[in-house]
Amino acid sequence: MTGRAADSPRPPPDVASAPRPTGARVITLPPWAVVSDGRRSHIARVVEVIAIWAAALALPAVERAAWEDAARWHDALRDAPEAMLRAILGDDARDAGLDAAILHGPAAAARLVADGERRADVLDAVRWHTIGSVTWDRTGQALYMADFLEPGRTFARAERAALAERVPRDFEGAFRDVVQMRVRWAVNAGKPLAPQTVALWNAAR
Repeated sequence: MTGRAADSPRPPPDVASAPRPTGARVITLPPWAVVSDGRRSHIARVVEVIAIWAAALALPAVERAAWEDAARWHDALRDAPEAMLRAILGDDARDAGLDAAILHGPAAAARLVADGERRADVLDAVRWHTIGSVTWDRTGQALYMADFLEPGRTFARAERAALAERVPRDFEGAFRDVVQMRVRWAVNAGKPLAPQTVALWNAAR
């Protein structure tokens, strides 16, 4: 028992007064990470967005740690050379036909596994954060949203900020809208859609 009356609804989180991510948070990356200063700032902002949502949602400590770890590790190899990423993945990259822009997620996941990471939700979130996955739980979905909605990105700022504030109040609805917005943005930019992205878009419609 928590002491809350059974018929008393829990008040919605006050996300409007939540601190705004700045990228000033100090983050610790794996020793094998290859990131520029700008990339490190992006990662820090994603971690901050995730931390704000986790606090507003009052997540259990285990789930909160999964969200924050996925956020911290997702771009750990984003600035690594393509040859290095393909060497890490070996035949897996060739067999899956992975595009160069996607390699850093699977490569980071592979390094995490080699380091002993066993949380499937964290690994899947890092592995597919660029293109999405219909098999994700909330860890992958939260990372997919935070990576896109972090305030350092310069396009559609008002729309993305509104979505970021909405996440703690309507997680599933916000995720659906982020998927649709990301797909529209990619199509308008002339970027090809991976089959996993198309499947996620169809599932979110």
